[in-house]
Amino acid sequence: MSERKKVRLGRTGLMVTKTSFGALPIQRVSFDEAAKLLRAAYEAGINFFDTANAYTDSEEKIGYALSDVRDKIIIATKSAYTTPGNADMVKRNLELSLRRMKTDYIDILQFHNPSFCPAGDDPAYQYLVEMKRQGVVRHIGITNHRLFVAHEAIDSGLYETLQFPFSVLATEKDTQVVEKCAQADVGFICMKAMSGGLIREPRATFAFLQRYPHVVPIYGVQRMSELEEWLELDAHPPVWDDALEASVQKERRELSGDFCRSCGYCLPCPQNIPIPNAARIQFLMTRSPYKPYLTKEWREGMDRIDSCIHCDHCKNHCPFGLDTPALLVSQKAWYDKFYEEHQDEAE
Repeated sequence: MSERKKVRLGRTGLMVTKTSFGALPIQRVSFDEAAKLLRAAYEAGINFFDTANAYTDSEEKIGYALSDVRDKIIIATKSAYTTPGNADMVKRNLELSLRRMKTDYIDILQFHNPSFCPAGDDPAYQYLVEMKRQGVVRHIGITNHRLFVAHEAIDSGLYETLQFPFSVLATEKDTQVVEKCAQADVGFICMKAMSGGLIREPRATFAFLQRYPHVVPIYGVQRMSELEEWLELDAHPPVWDDALEASVQKERRELSGDFCRSCGYCLPCPQNIPIPNAARIQFLMTRSPYKPYLTKEWREGMDRIDSCIHCDHCKNHCPFGLDTPALLVSQKAWYDKFYEEHQDEAE
């Protein structure tokens, strides 16, 4: 097994690989494909794997692939927590996570993007404290996309880790959260390093995040080629230079303003509109091959935007405060025009 650079994850004291594995995407591949990816990551020296109870079969795949080396890896998972005081939800999710991953303990149990910061006297938090006392949960963390919840979590002193979006597109306010975690000795787990796939230059992303020694990115991996690319960057880190700075500035100019980060908290949609990708279709089609989006299925998905009933579920649940219905309308107008111009290429 290869040696990889490790980082102390805040006051958890856990030494985790600076390049770590985000297991959300493996829910999109078969058990055997996922096992190959997870074992390859483990054999290459990655020791930190982040998943969630809500990522369909991601936890099961981790159990399938890595349960025999459980004592050599560090697992972070997440439990939804939507209603203050409802500890039963967290209890059920934790028990399910343990069974799925064939383990009797979780290294880091995180509240999964709650709209509030659970307080110390909250029954769910107290339940995790008891699980920590019993050794079932080693450390308590929280994930979020909201700045105010992130600040509350750090200020509370209750959470040993914070998982929060951070990338080359980060604002000054985002960077303040990262620096505040360092000062409070809260482990910072970086999600959305590639901003949901919109950032095109992995080298720039990697070099940017290397500038923050305490930040641990969990790179989402779905293909062996993606894993190999991150491992190669980890083995031979690119130097932050004028060329990378220029590419980052270009990304910032092109992706400035309101754009969908594809976090998925807008779902489910009662009209089955594929919101996370439909709301950013212009970026997807201009920053990567566009033909996969000229299919009958995508045409039908975009047409469903016309059936929006304006329930505002997506708008009210967007952690970035986007006017999602308006964004969908503008993206459909762009898609319709592009589709018409390239109709001869449509499948």
